Amino acid sequence: MRGIAGGIQSERLDLLPMTAAFLSASLAGDIAKAEKLLGRTLPPEWLHDEGLMRIRLGQLRFKPMLQPWLLRAVILRATGGMIGHIGFHTAPGAAYLQTIAPGGVEMGYTIFPAFRRQGYATEAVAALMRWAMQEQNVQRFVLSISPGNNPSLRIANHFGFRKVGSHMDEEAGLEDIFVLERNETAQA
Repeated sequence: MRGIAGGIQSERLDLLPMTAAFLSASLAGDIAKAEKLLGRTLPPEWLHDEGLMRIRLGQLRFKPMLQPWLLRAVILRATGGMIGHIGFHTAPGAAYLQTIAPGGVEMGYTIFPAFRRQGYATEAVAALMRWAMQEQNVQRFVLSISPGNNPSLRIANHFGFRKVGSHMDEEAGLEDIFVLERNETAQA
């Protein structure tokens, strides 16, 4: 399902694009402006993701056409509040994925602690993959997950991702790499 202004909808969630202006306001600590730009309330946890905000803002400034692929606020429709974020790391076909998922995209997500264990991450991942498949014909999806992150490992298992390797992330440490082929996405 598609929502207004580039949003993606699921049963309980709206996935709203985070614009360069929104990310700039967030990084500047101007919460009132950021909330006005997003049209939703922001939790304090959002401001702890400065590194991610800087990376995605840099990508948007360099290549604005990446907007639909990058960071989205996960909004709980019942309250109108942001409960996390989700997005792809870049557009499909990134060079770093060519050997494991040609034409694919890597995604990442965070659901803030107060909202975990309620199925929101699974619902958001399904909605984002559905959008990428239906609207953009993406065939492959990638997740990088720390071996100790059991909730994300369960999500990968739920959708049928298969482990294809591991790598050492500079910030997160050891991560296992999982790939899902489109013909395997019956649950998405």
